[in-house]
Amino acid sequence: MVDLNPAIIPLSLYIHMPWCVRKCPYCDFNSHAVPDGELSLVLEQHYLTALVEDFKTQRDFAQGRRIHSVFIGGGTPSLISAQGYEWLFEQLKKVIAFENDCEITLEANPGTVEHDPFADYLLAGINRLSIGVQSFHAEHLKRLGRIHSHDDAIDAIQHARKAGFERVNVDLMHGLPEQTSQQALDDLKLAVNSGATHISWYQLTIEPNTVFFRTQPVLPVDDVLEDIQEQGEAYLKAQGFINYEVSAWRREKPSAHNLNYWQFGDYLAIGAGAHGKVTRPDGVYRFQKTRLPKDYLAKVPAEHLQLKRVTAAEMPFEFMMNALRLNEGVEARLYAERTGQDLADLTDPLVALQQRKLMLEDQNRLACTMQGHVFLNSVLDAFL
Repeated sequence: MVDLNPAIIPLSLYIHMPWCVRKCPYCDFNSHAVPDGELSLVLEQHYLTALVEDFKTQRDFAQGRRIHSVFIGGGTPSLISAQGYEWLFEQLKKVIAFENDCEITLEANPGTVEHDPFADYLLAGINRLSIGVQSFHAEHLKRLGRIHSHDDAIDAIQHARKAGFERVNVDLMHGLPEQTSQQALDDLKLAVNSGATHISWYQLTIEPNTVFFRTQPVLPVDDVLEDIQEQGEAYLKAQGFINYEVSAWRREKPSAHNLNYWQFGDYLAIGAGAHGKVTRPDGVYRFQKTRLPKDYLAKVPAEHLQLKRVTAAEMPFEFMMNALRLNEGVEARLYAERTGQDLADLTDPLVALQQRKLMLEDQNRLACTMQGHVFLNSVLDAFL
């Protein structure tokens, strides 16, 4: 065992906004249709106040650290007003200070009726946007249950850049029902040409407890999926994008918040259903908040926090499941620093994977080979 020192591990914050205008048929996130079709200012303020009280219960987890990054996810976080976020950040900083260059990302829906002007969010302290486009094609947007149009999506990206956002991620899915490789490539081209500086490009998967799971759509066959992947990767590389994680492509610096997840950093979590991870001198812990918004708002904040310690047997898989998603992997020293375990204990599986050419033979870095990334699930199985 290695002594854990939480003070040297970056600390992020995840904020969950649980409401959206309409639940999408592929979505298995903790999201709920907004009451009465519109989020009232009374409910907004009630929820924001609950977030602050929730945050206060996690003050001791900071252990002298400042907040390194913030990600506001959902749901549709752009249903909350810019003024509401400005108030929220002011209150949160009174509990735990933010770093001066703290990255603050807001997920936004391209449906223009849902948000204040992007410039207002920028003034409120948000410095990075993640716009949930998923597709620019009308037939796919309809099938996915999205409420925006092709023009809404392009306008949202362009307006965000014009408002002063230098960092704009666009979420896109591929392998959509009856999607062709040309349509998938068109989606990437429209995102790039509209001004995206970062693209999260991932294949649609059918998850339990979704409409798509109950009524399975017709998805592209494997040959088409392979063609989409090859053409998409070639195009993004030609446009100067770097594939630094399984589904993440960047022209600008990486997402600090996502990097902290993948490097097994710590993150506090506030909001209905939010998940957090914290390191204490005696171990690594995870926690999850009450899922339903009405239950979350009804509970005393301290009742939300139920820590579950990550066991010694679970730790190798937990660490590698995140770290090996990065194309360059992580420094080998991080394993002991962030798990409290000796990397030498993993010699047997590491050597076996290296001999199969699935992981790099590098004493200073834990990383998959190109072949290892193709068979990532098999690599991870070795650490179960």
